[in-house]
Amino acid sequence: MARMSLSYEGNVAVLKFNHPEVMNAVGKVMLADLRTAVAEVRHSKARALLLTGEGRGFCAGANLQDDAPAEANSGAGSSLRMGYNPLLLAMRELPMPIVTAVNGAAAGVGMSFALMGDIVCASKNAFFLQAFARIGLVPDGGSTWLLPRLAGWGRAMELSLLADRLPAETAHEWGLVNRLYEDPQALMQGAMEMAARLANGPKSIALIRRLYWATWQNSFEQQLDLEAQVQDIAGTSSDFQEGVAAFLQKRDAKFTGN
Repeated sequence: MARMSLSYEGNVAVLKFNHPEVMNAVGKVMLADLRTAVAEVRHSKARALLLTGEGRGFCAGANLQDDAPAEANSGAGSSLRMGYNPLLLAMRELPMPIVTAVNGAAAGVGMSFALMGDIVCASKNAFFLQAFARIGLVPDGGSTWLLPRLAGWGRAMELSLLADRLPAETAHEWGLVNRLYEDPQALMQGAMEMAARLANGPKSIALIRRLYWATWQNSFEQQLDLEAQVQDIAGTSSDFQEGVAAFLQKRDAKFTGN
């Protein structure tokens, strides 16, 4: 995986965009490597995923020099249908929480990757950018689904229509960022601590993630029913037994993810 770096620290899979020469812009090679890495993480023993970027940028969007010739021949939407969309769906279906550590520019589809985090961490030097209108395209990578739900209709429209930079501090105020850090070093330390905390949690952590993703398409009645179904799964886990025992014995629980 030449354009992605994947390592494991305890129960945390650490995945990095690894093409700092172009601010981690995504070309065909990186996209293929990212899909391979996500598939590997899914079948690993990891219980949380930390996604970040190497160098000064998180992900500067699509690498236009790499992708433009192919898109001109086959249509700009083909790379979405064949590449990005299956990848984003695979990220949504991961059986573990995702923490994103936004260490610099998160532009275009890079902003979508950042917002796929269940917990979004950012350093104060980072920024977000819906860059599509600047080059005559429309938002993709799920932006038009994610942004209205995270930031509200008006802010989503402003970000996409004006294509202005959104500083990390403003993104934090708007609720797009969960945790804000002074600099990239503090960011990585804090994001890793967050990922480790989630990775050492009970099996229900992954089930909670599943429930929240489902809520967008379910009615209230359907969500109530799904909560009951998923609670059946959580209630038969060894982590539930350990959690109850630890509570009664007034000690810290030792969860295994089972």
